[in-house]
Amino acid sequence: MHSPIRLAVLASAGGTTLQNLLDRIADGRLRAQVAIVVSNHADAFVLERVRRAGVPTAVVDRKESGTLETFSRRIFDHCRQAEVDLVCMAGFLQLIHVPDDFLGRVMNIHPALIPAFCGKGYYGHHVHEAVLAYGAKVSGCTVHFADNEYDHGPIIVQRTVPVLDDDTPDRLALRVFGQECEAYPEAIRLFAAGKLKVEGRRVRIVA
Repeated sequence: MHSPIRLAVLASAGGTTLQNLLDRIADGRLRAQVAIVVSNHADAFVLERVRRAGVPTAVVDRKESGTLETFSRRIFDHCRQAEVDLVCMAGFLQLIHVPDDFLGRVMNIHPALIPAFCGKGYYGHHVHEAVLAYGAKVSGCTVHFADNEYDHGPIIVQRTVPVLDDDTPDRLALRVFGQECEAYPEAIRLFAAGKLKVEGRRVRIVA
């Protein structure tokens, strides 16, 4: 049997997406190991959350890093040192430059159906507020391979939820997050099994 896939998780704030992955690893639903968590904020709660779980952490400050290239290099240096197979962005609110050796090995999850309600400025509740303001009838989440633009790389998994007439951003966010909790582990499992084939903008799931 193959060893569990080694993950690096990038997170900026509370780490609820990461906690979902840790819970599924703990109960056997996801065969993986979180090898390192990297945040761009030294006081992010996600760091305290994972330290209690015994997961190594690192902080890479965007401003202190100067250029985007330096910021990205420092992040991926930590990922290389931890010998990770896959990098999972989980509420990481910074653009990064994916180096050649990690192309096709960085995933992101977005709380809307890309290409709608995505890109710079569309994160957290801003997304759900925009969905409601536009009058959309469905929303959902998207797991995609990350490239060097916000919310842009090839789509791996999407899941939908209805937008209800009496929805608030909070209620819609909870419903979408419920689908995020299923979609991200599914995408990781498919990657670990070697079942994702990227053809241009399409990601095909192969037997």
